[in-house]
Amino acid sequence: SSGLAHRPSGLLVLTDRELFGATRVRRLAPSKRVVTRDLIGKLEAGDLVVHVDHGIARYVGMTQREYGGDVKEYLQLDFAGDDKIFLPADQIGRISRYSGGAGPSLSKLGGTEWERTKRRVRRAVADLADELLEIYAAREAAPGFSFSPDTVWQRELEEAFPYTETPDQARTIEEVKADMLRRRPMDRLVCGDVGYGKTEVALRAAFKAVQDGKQVAVLVPTTVLAQQHLGTFQRRLAPFPIEVGMLSRFVPKREQERIVAGVADGSVDVLIGTHRILSKDIAFADLGLLVVDEEQRFGVSHKERIKSMRREVDVLTLSATPIPRTLHLSLVGIRDLSVIETPPEARLPIQTRIAEDDDGLVRDAINRELDRGGQVFFVHNRVDTIETVAERVRRLVPRAKIAIGHGQMAEGMLERVMLDFDAGRFDVLVCTTIIESGLDIPNANTIIIGRADTFGLAQLYQLRGRVGRSDRRAYAYLLHRRGMPLSPVARKRLHAIFSASDLGAGYQIALSDLEIRGAGNILGAEQHGFMAAVGFDLYTRMLAEAVDVRRGRVIGAEPAAVRMDLPGSAYLPDGYVGDAGAKLEMYRRFAAIRSDGDAEQLRAELRDRFGPVPEPVEGLFRAVAVRLAAEAARVPEVRAEARSVVFKWPRYDRQAVSTALAMAGFRPTLASNQVRIPVAAGRDPVDVALRALQALARR
Repeated sequence: SSGLAHRPSGLLVLTDRELFGATRVRRLAPSKRVVTRDLIGKLEAGDLVVHVDHGIARYVGMTQREYGGDVKEYLQLDFAGDDKIFLPADQIGRISRYSGGAGPSLSKLGGTEWERTKRRVRRAVADLADELLEIYAAREAAPGFSFSPDTVWQRELEEAFPYTETPDQARTIEEVKADMLRRRPMDRLVCGDVGYGKTEVALRAAFKAVQDGKQVAVLVPTTVLAQQHLGTFQRRLAPFPIEVGMLSRFVPKREQERIVAGVADGSVDVLIGTHRILSKDIAFADLGLLVVDEEQRFGVSHKERIKSMRREVDVLTLSATPIPRTLHLSLVGIRDLSVIETPPEARLPIQTRIAEDDDGLVRDAINRELDRGGQVFFVHNRVDTIETVAERVRRLVPRAKIAIGHGQMAEGMLERVMLDFDAGRFDVLVCTTIIESGLDIPNANTIIIGRADTFGLAQLYQLRGRVGRSDRRAYAYLLHRRGMPLSPVARKRLHAIFSASDLGAGYQIALSDLEIRGAGNILGAEQHGFMAAVGFDLYTRMLAEAVDVRRGRVIGAEPAAVRMDLPGSAYLPDGYVGDAGAKLEMYRRFAAIRSDGDAEQLRAELRDRFGPVPEPVEGLFRAVAVRLAAEAARVPEVRAEARSVVFKWPRYDRQAVSTALAMAGFRPTLASNQVRIPVAAGRDPVDVALRALQALARR
């Protein structure tokens, strides 16, 4: 960590810290947390699910059933009326959690309505795919700027980063650089949780653009965040001849005029600012990159201006909780998507509590934080009564030094309050949602949000993200008025924010937001109805398929579910995987296995997480092997009957099947729609079925 002097030889050894003042903190690479898009592990009794073959049902729960000494696990799905099915747990891939707005009516089993609905949605997504492809083609054909490969300076800047990049952060940086090297304009969404290093991704992209003589605009939603970004960029870029400017109401008029002139003549390389930088009087000499931080915070007119810029320059969008439309376009491949899911080391999940507003609770929460030397945010989003709330806090905690911050304060005063709070001169900041985006004060680790039921889901998530940005446990108190019943939507929002307590849950919050609000107007309001009819997951899959077809990609038809009835227990025992959510997620992983390599990878993970694999779980692996072989051989049904194994088809090539089985040493009996293979005494029917299917797959 420091150098040394060897007097006899006159040798002086210096470290980079002594030369450049930079310290690189080495950290162990944290383990990757997998955030699944369909959130099947979050499935609870009563949730709606979409079965790809039968429609919309209500999930009741898991149940284990025993037949002839063999145990298997099933998911009970209730449909309209008294209809229900018991779905084998290893076929969980046939269902997805329903997201798409207000809850639809349940489907009726056995009817044609669900197939008609899917046909109607397919026609609609075909039209939408054509529109999306026009946008995509225009973007692909647009003349962009191809940036140069990394320079020595680029490597120096990256080495000066005081932390070790998380694996996801490193991958995202490489994806952004690869986009910048291409001729077409970049349009990438970086979705990462609060404090997961999105700003560093943007800073390196900005530096790369400036290296080629281009200017960079960094668009942020609030003046406070603009001030914070200015400090970050100036600090990191100080060793290089790069001019960084800021436009916001914090900046005096004369300084604004100087910066606007510098932007026009090219002397300002990086311009950071609020929507002010989208004004007509801002003329860039040579803009090459636009970074948009928290796009969902900007209005329609601002987004139109961003959209017009997107056709000409590289655009990098950063978001912790993308709005449903943005997420949707990224999932179907029209916008490129990078997800940063790996948390920084030592980051702890935020303890979240939802409660009625109570003086005792507020007093205890603030005192507990002050006792450990920390600071507190108290969010009250009404400027006209914010002084009253501050007075209440003074009365409850007389020892606390309290400051007030809101967007209607004079520029210099708000800036001074924020800087003083950051410096630790105040204990409690009573403020509006001006702190919502990106503010980084590691010593503030308790946030109290008054009237939390009136905030949007993404807003609550962003506010909660202001705390827990260090290795200290953080607390968030979401308060609602005493004695006032919550609306159903507010209750859903608060439940979603409470449930999404895992690190890296921003992606889940975006999907929960989609579930509560619906997808919104993607390209036309009429599309929302189609999404609600089949749910977001199935709709997105159908749209992605339609887009791929129009791009000329070969689409492998999704294999039909293989119906299997084979002996042997095949399930995850409660004593092996006790948590219901983890069990559902593991069944989903079994259903997603597509090769022997996938199976071995899952087996290794199970051993690592839960211990040696017991016999019932080995039964699941055997069932997966039979399913893969049946899919390869295009056999839709495999059954074990009295001393034989039966394969069933609607129709099949009798000569080819007979020859393939005979060459493998089997003596089958062939009928019009099935093949029966005898199983000798003492032989395992599962092993016989597997070998016969493998022989058929080779035919």
